[in-house]
Amino acid sequence: MKWALPPRIKVMEALGAVASDRVHTISGEEAEVASSDGQRLYKVIWKPTRNAIFSDDNGSIHRGYLGYPALAFLMVLGVLPYDAHLGQKLMEVPWKRLNDMYPAYATVIYEVTRTWSQQDRDRLDKFVSWLLDMLGSMNLTKWEPQTTTLEDFVGKE
Repeated sequence: MKWALPPRIKVMEALGAVASDRVHTISGEEAEVASSDGQRLYKVIWKPTRNAIFSDDNGSIHRGYLGYPALAFLMVLGVLPYDAHLGQKLMEVPWKRLNDMYPAYATVIYEVTRTWSQQDRDRLDKFVSWLLDMLGSMNLTKWEPQTTTLEDFVGKE
């Protein structure tokens, strides 16, 4: 099953996660990504040979789009592009608080970028569009971690 494209704000959240050093690489295929408030750790597993990825964030699990933890890990790996200038502007954003405060993503984006220069807002818009186009052409599939254990084959003692 293919991933749906995420809302534009999730690319912004991913940029902030990378800039804030919240992506903790476990291996070339696995990472943990801390939420903006530090209260949650999301697991991401990338299977490049299968063109598949797993993430246990809410958007990925409940809404079917590839969430910001997976986007951030793919940025760290160099699979997706990263813009350090935009990352710096987004690194201290309290995403959880803002998403809880404002029901519409458009309002959150406005609040985050309202003091930015027009040049930076244009840069963000172009970058997000470019990344989402690239992501769409990748045709990433959903991967489910294997839950089979040795006990499944040899039985419990």
